[in-house]
Amino acid sequence: MTANRSAGSAGSLLGEDFDWSEAIGGWRGMAESVAPGGVFVTAYLVWGGFRAPVIAAVATVLVMVVVRLVQRTAVTQALGGLLGVGVGAIWAWRAGDATEFFVPSFFYTGGYAIALLASMVARWPAVGIVVGLLKGWGVRWRAHPPAARRFQAATGFYFGTQLVKLAVQLPLYFAGATAALGVAKLALGLPWFAVALFVMWRMVRNVELPEEPEGPPPPKE
Repeated sequence: MTANRSAGSAGSLLGEDFDWSEAIGGWRGMAESVAPGGVFVTAYLVWGGFRAPVIAAVATVLVMVVVRLVQRTAVTQALGGLLGVGVGAIWAWRAGDATEFFVPSFFYTGGYAIALLASMVARWPAVGIVVGLLKGWGVRWRAHPPAARRFQAATGFYFGTQLVKLAVQLPLYFAGATAALGVAKLALGLPWFAVALFVMWRMVRNVELPEEPEGPPPPKE
């Protein structure tokens, strides 16, 4: 998830109403997220092998970067996609196997899951940290058990979504089902993230903290 999308998606946790467009980074963000993987799967089904799918996916991301540069719009999201596709392309090219294109994302998902679990074990749930920063609470929420429990539960749910991704994709990878793995990765990418964000929004939207007590009155002269 790139910086631009992270900021917009995190902001979705705070609204009175859930903004699906903001959660997915707008329809352009959705298209830029889906296009490289969709092109990869299509090229694999048409030509097979690993060269055509890898080249097609990389070319798609490069075109998106160039279009943003020409339009003078933010390229952070497109560059993030280029990095992700580029690492997968190198991995697949070195192995000579299109299925290996997806391996780096397994490490990313696993690392993300470990970080979420670590935040829960440390009683610093990641969702609480994000909401605390966005709402200007800092870490005050940690002193309020109801809020801390809600953030812990939301982080636990998000951790579970990462396990689901691995549970679905890893068997397909080991079975060598490249096309099915590509489709699963698309479905469990931005659409899955948007659904997860909606559930977390429902879990934390009503969390409030009491006002901070005012300082002691000044001494009387």
